[in-house]
Amino acid sequence: MAGSMFTASPVHLTKLLGDAQSGALQLPDFQRSWVWDEERIRSLIASISRGFPVGAVMTLETGGDVNFRPRPVEGAPDAAKVAKPDSLLLDGQQRLTSLFQVLLRGEVVETVTPRNQRVRRWFYIDMDKALDPTADRDDAIVIVPESKQVKSDFGRVVELDVTSVENEVRAEMFPVASLLGWADWQQAYLTAHIDDVGPALARMERFRIEVIQQFTNYLVPVIELGKTTSKEAVCVVFEKVNTGGKSLDAFELITAMYAADGHELRRDWYGAEGHEGRQERLRQTLRMPSASAGVLSGVGNTDFLQIVALFHTRDVRDAAAESGKSGRELPQVSLKRQTLLNLPLTAYLQYQDHAERGLVAAAKFLIGLGIFRVYDLPYQSQVVPLAAILAELGDRVEIASVAAKVARWFWNGVFGELYGSSTETRMARDFTEVLAWIDGGDEPTTVRDAFFREDRLRSLRSRQSAAYKGVNALLMQQGAHDFRTGQAFTNTVFFDENVDIHHIFPQHWCRSQGIARDTYDSIVNKTPLTARTNRIIGGGAPSQYLAELERSDSESSVDALDSRLRSHLIDVEALRSDDFDAFINKRRAQLAHLIAAATGKAVIETGGAGDEEVFVDSETDDAEQIVSDPH
Repeated sequence: MAGSMFTASPVHLTKLLGDAQSGALQLPDFQRSWVWDEERIRSLIASISRGFPVGAVMTLETGGDVNFRPRPVEGAPDAAKVAKPDSLLLDGQQRLTSLFQVLLRGEVVETVTPRNQRVRRWFYIDMDKALDPTADRDDAIVIVPESKQVKSDFGRVVELDVTSVENEVRAEMFPVASLLGWADWQQAYLTAHIDDVGPALARMERFRIEVIQQFTNYLVPVIELGKTTSKEAVCVVFEKVNTGGKSLDAFELITAMYAADGHELRRDWYGAEGHEGRQERLRQTLRMPSASAGVLSGVGNTDFLQIVALFHTRDVRDAAAESGKSGRELPQVSLKRQTLLNLPLTAYLQYQDHAERGLVAAAKFLIGLGIFRVYDLPYQSQVVPLAAILAELGDRVEIASVAAKVARWFWNGVFGELYGSSTETRMARDFTEVLAWIDGGDEPTTVRDAFFREDRLRSLRSRQSAAYKGVNALLMQQGAHDFRTGQAFTNTVFFDENVDIHHIFPQHWCRSQGIARDTYDSIVNKTPLTARTNRIIGGGAPSQYLAELERSDSESSVDALDSRLRSHLIDVEALRSDDFDAFINKRRAQLAHLIAAATGKAVIETGGAGDEEVFVDSETDDAEQIVSDPH
């Protein structure tokens, strides 16, 4: 029987931190940067100060077949950068780096707030609270600004001043940075209490035993992978046991593999000084100056690798087919995790630019569908097959019939709500099936699988819902014009005029009429409008705000305003007469027709008596009524 590839033993925290300082313990270069915020650091200090376990770490012995490029722990001295490490820290980076920053460096800690605002902090232990058994230990860990003064009343009142050792002693604030070299601070403390040194010595001794020794004696469980561990095994183990602040994804693992061949995948994606990364290029693609983020800003590194994997595994399948294989013998087009881990560097280099061109084409395509920002993108995961499809189509997407099929597939994925979870198989299948469909093949599975029930419109109330976002985009795409300005919602207008989705019958008026929130808050009662138009609408009845809109634009006729309302699929008579029920029923039917036209499929309408169902024909807008068996 083969022996275990790892050993497990407790190691003193001081030993691990010392190895990090000397460079004997380093990180594999693919590891993320240190990201813990000040509150997590406070909680970590509090846990160790009470001897609580904070989790094991995992290391990899160097000198074996796995040749990951090392880099020192953040904040390590220059000497560590040229040292040859004995071990690489695979899991536990965030915890050990946090402890290294606060315990060994003796410098202000550069961290972030829980809201990701960059700050510089010192950490102290309030001796009174630390020695109080009834106090919450987290409260005893005090976070202090770089100035070492805590102020209130807009900076006019100094609540705490620890700008000198004397002030620290007077306030009984023990600096965390002195925990591993506490003797000098103790001497300052006893000197300050020279007239009452007995009680002071007893208090300091109690603090040493109950708090300081928790750090100096603290043992960390260490799992060490031996140097004989294979690269693939390291990747799999790392993925399964990593307990860092963020879950590990395939990108870090592939980065490690490519680094061994001399390719800097991290630099390619994130960029470096003098080199723009692919991530930033994609984020800026077609982004309007007034927009906080472009429609591609949600594309991640794993998404990009998945697009490349689609091209590569398609090539592998095609080559197998040419060699005479068929049926189950053919390898599958895939973008599952194991597929990504096996993605060769040659394939990445071959298809990296092709994938980026596909994403740029996807951004243009999405904007053409009325989706201008990532916040309004129905499914981030659907961008992967969309980009791959468009990359393969190239200029062919400019042919109206080709673009129509891609759009129809896209809307079926959205309104069929098929890209919500466990989508890897669907993404791979759509890539091949949509391209085959465009070339005369059968409808893709996603188009066949999708269906939309009219009563789903009544329950679409969340901005997180893909179908909710889809309705909003379809309204803009099909030509909705702002009530006030009459402008179509182009990309420029959308951002310049701060367009968003708003209620047609205002919430305040609906509540005053006793209308249930589930009804008035659905997508049926919402539509895209500019921010200024929404302010004019206010909270009154539609008849009131329509009159206000007419007064504010004396040059525009009533017919012009009615035309704008109709462009939102609004029944003008119902709106002007404040007839909410008639408005809801008629607009729901109009939205069902809109969705049917986009998907090219019948929309099932639940209505009438009993279990009647109406199938709306997207081509003719006729309705065939079918009475279902209630049993």
